[in-house]
Amino acid sequence: MTIVRGWENHREAVERLLASYAAIPERAPVRLAKSTSNLFRPRSSTSVPGLDVSGLDGVIEVDVANRTADVQGMCTYEHLVEATLPHGLIPLVVPQLRTITLGGAVTGLGIEATSFRNGLPHESVLEMDLLTGDAEVITARTDNEHSDLFATFPNSYGSLGYAVRLKIELEEVPGFVALRHVRFDDAAQLGKAIETIVESGEWEGESVDGLDGVAFEPGELYLTLARWSDAATGEPSDYTGSGIYYRSIQQRQRDVLTMNDYLWRWDTDWFWCSGAFGLHNPRIRRLWPRRWRRSDVYHKLVGLDRRFGIADRLDRRAGRPRRERVIQDVEVPVDRLPDFLHWFDEAVGMRPVWLCPLRLRGAGTRWPSYPLEPGTTYVNAGFWGTVHVGEDADDAPRNRAIEAKVHELGGHKSLYSEAFYDRATFDRLYDGANLAAVKQRYDPHDRLTSLYDKAVQRQ
Repeated sequence: MTIVRGWENHREAVERLLASYAAIPERAPVRLAKSTSNLFRPRSSTSVPGLDVSGLDGVIEVDVANRTADVQGMCTYEHLVEATLPHGLIPLVVPQLRTITLGGAVTGLGIEATSFRNGLPHESVLEMDLLTGDAEVITARTDNEHSDLFATFPNSYGSLGYAVRLKIELEEVPGFVALRHVRFDDAAQLGKAIETIVESGEWEGESVDGLDGVAFEPGELYLTLARWSDAATGEPSDYTGSGIYYRSIQQRQRDVLTMNDYLWRWDTDWFWCSGAFGLHNPRIRRLWPRRWRRSDVYHKLVGLDRRFGIADRLDRRAGRPRRERVIQDVEVPVDRLPDFLHWFDEAVGMRPVWLCPLRLRGAGTRWPSYPLEPGTTYVNAGFWGTVHVGEDADDAPRNRAIEAKVHELGGHKSLYSEAFYDRATFDRLYDGANLAAVKQRYDPHDRLTSLYDKAVQRQ
């Protein structure tokens, strides 16, 4: 595909989008017509055609001098990086999976190892063109009459409209990344190290540009400290072949990757979830084509499993208890991370757990649909897999318990996966009153499904 599309092609794609919106019956659900997704919550089916977003999946223009890019809403980060990295530039935050779209990362919240210093993807957006429920494409910024929509759009998941164009800041980067994997024996020590790095930007005299970690066992936790580097200290590692990145964290203290391979280090094996398809077995890995070692391929396989109940059938045949899918990302304040991990080990018992520190980039900025406290360091804990729970699997006991614990610890959970909150709790956590007010202004005929109905009611 042509990654850099230019303004004329963009205008034509917007016209097709508007025409497709006009063709959707008034009472029918409005959804995107797209081939990939990083959502993990089921939705009610519909036979109505979706919004035509063809031609909205590229970069419009890269302004190298000003370090900005105008990007279409359906552009994946894989294609965005392909357009910017040759200029020595990348987005301020590059979510870890290739097919996450820029619009999706803003409306659904993305995160990665630069989030401890650059915040979340929506914080580097300068302005957005948004298709609203009222069938208009409007430009929203912090300083114009649509600033309320600009602020409320992050974490709205299409309930307030869809991003058509986003103007974003870019960061200058060199060609390599030097990694240092630091082990900790308990979560409290790791949490203190995170606070030190967030405040100082370094660890033991070395600068830190990227920061994430993995909790393998209660007494085995690691932080990976990434430092941008102009030159490689040794031959860069390649984890798209026989090597598996997450295993290297336990096996070596130092490593070096190209910038491109660092950005996608987690995608090749979907963190560690590729093991469910046998890809940690060297014999199977050799037979599995490299072009299929990607998160979007694994996601499609999971979709087939859910559709046909393959894993459930195998469990029944083997006499194993039924599984509950526990696929979540949650944020807790860094000082509550030890409490959460201790509880999680006892109540859920799933490892590894991905750890990614974050702090809002703007000291005084608030984003009402996901109200993190400015000046507070949080840690995203990500865990993706299944737990044998028995016949009450349909009631999602582990997921419900996680929701309650995160709420108790003053945190939040991402809404890309299943949620079970009652309406009152949901509105307290995600500022439902503001969401409703902004939706009424930009979607007065209620064409778009509300956030609660999408995230909890599965509409």
